[in-house]
Amino acid sequence: MVQMLDEGSGLLGRMEICIAEAEKRSGKNAMSMQETFTVYLIETRLTDAAADGRSPAPNFLWRRYSEFELLRSYLTVTYPYIVVPPLPEKRAEFVWHKLSADNMDPDFVERRRVGLENFLLRVALHPVLSDDRILHRFLTEEHGWKEVVCDTGFQAKADSRLRALNATFRVRNPEKCFLEMKHYSDQLQSNTAQLLRARARVADRLYGVYKIHGNYGRVFSEWSAIEKEMGDGLQSAGHHMDAYAASIDDILEEEEHYADQIKEYLFYSEALRAVCRKHELTQFELEMSSQDLVCKKQQREELATGIVRTFSLKGMTHKLFGHEAPEQKEARLRLLEEMIEEGEETVRVKTAEWREHVDKACEEMRRFKEQTDRDLREALVNYAVMQISMCKKGIQVWSNTKECFLKM
Repeated sequence: MVQMLDEGSGLLGRMEICIAEAEKRSGKNAMSMQETFTVYLIETRLTDAAADGRSPAPNFLWRRYSEFELLRSYLTVTYPYIVVPPLPEKRAEFVWHKLSADNMDPDFVERRRVGLENFLLRVALHPVLSDDRILHRFLTEEHGWKEVVCDTGFQAKADSRLRALNATFRVRNPEKCFLEMKHYSDQLQSNTAQLLRARARVADRLYGVYKIHGNYGRVFSEWSAIEKEMGDGLQSAGHHMDAYAASIDDILEEEEHYADQIKEYLFYSEALRAVCRKHELTQFELEMSSQDLVCKKQQREELATGIVRTFSLKGMTHKLFGHEAPEQKEARLRLLEEMIEEGEETVRVKTAEWREHVDKACEEMRRFKEQTDRDLREALVNYAVMQISMCKKGIQVWSNTKECFLKM
């Protein structure tokens, strides 16, 4: 999918990255149970050394899919304002019924290899993600990488789904940019999902149409055996029908390539929503800190003036049992002053964090929309060209079959 790469930017300006092959292996998991899994061979080569006249040996290492998931989780938590590229699906979705959904199927493993390579290229091309030191370790150090990731403490920084859900419903004044971003992600998910479902239905029907041509081929071949004058023409027509019917598997496999490109943006929609959830949580924390600060200042004013403006249990207690001693009042005022200073500092920090997230996320959204428009336009145009080519081949098959009939 990543075809329009600017090789001079990001990590790709200094390093070639590819996933050369996939391999099935067996071993024991964390529960000491035997399992079968797939590993992917990542090959990297420094290009700046080659520019100096040296030819460095490429670096090879194997990674499991779960390690790619760990890398992406780390990037998502560490860079909450970035729409982190999605990973390819772990198990096939939106498939036509003749295609295996087995995650160990060789064709599916190959498509996932391409998707994982695409993920690495997108991350390596990103102006911010490409400079991350953990990414460099992932690409160049086979052992000890997981320990380094865990030492960053990123998992402790991950926001719980409950906190994010709470913020979604309780934030008071969401930023317009993020409301538009959520709407865009919902539309992106809805449109790509509908397109993929429609494509799966059409693929099923197309498969049936091509296999009917296989029946034509069988009938023409059997018919040719009992006809003397028309035998050669019928047999040739049967061969054309058989070849046409057999071509459907390659055609639909090529279609899966374009479907995977569209699926990538189906999964991108969730990455967009993750950025929105982080903003809502950041804004909710800012609003709660600001509200708490206002309450503390109001308490200070009430304590200093003795005028209680809002109903409180303490106010009722004072009215019933008298006011507290001057020393107690002074101590409470000092404590409130300290809490107000802490609250003001918290609000300043939260405001700066919120502002930074808004600015960076809106800029990221602009970049992502440009990428989306370019990539989806290219994928859909290429898909249309493929369909036109497929129809032309079908017309040619029937033209050849017509010639066979005319010669009889």
